[in-house]
Amino acid sequence: MDCINQEKNKKICNCTYPCSKKGICCECIEYHRTIGELPACYFPDDEEITYNRSISYFVKLYNQGKI
Repeated sequence: MDCINQEKNKKICNCTYPCSKKGICCECIEYHRTIGELPACYFPDDEEITYNRSISYFVKLYNQGKI
C-alpha cells in the first residue's frame, strides 16, 4: 500500500471516523500503534463502526470467528 497515494487509499479505507489521516496509511498505523490500538482496516465494517480499536477487542472478535 502506497502511503502517499491518499486518494487511492481512501477508496479502500473502511474507517468512518472523520480524521486527517484517512488514506495516509503509514500515519494512521503509526498513530494507532502509539496509543496501543489497531486501525479500522483491521476490523470488519460492522465492528469498525463501534470505534473500539483496542487490541483486546480485536482478539475477542478473532476468537469469535468474526475476523
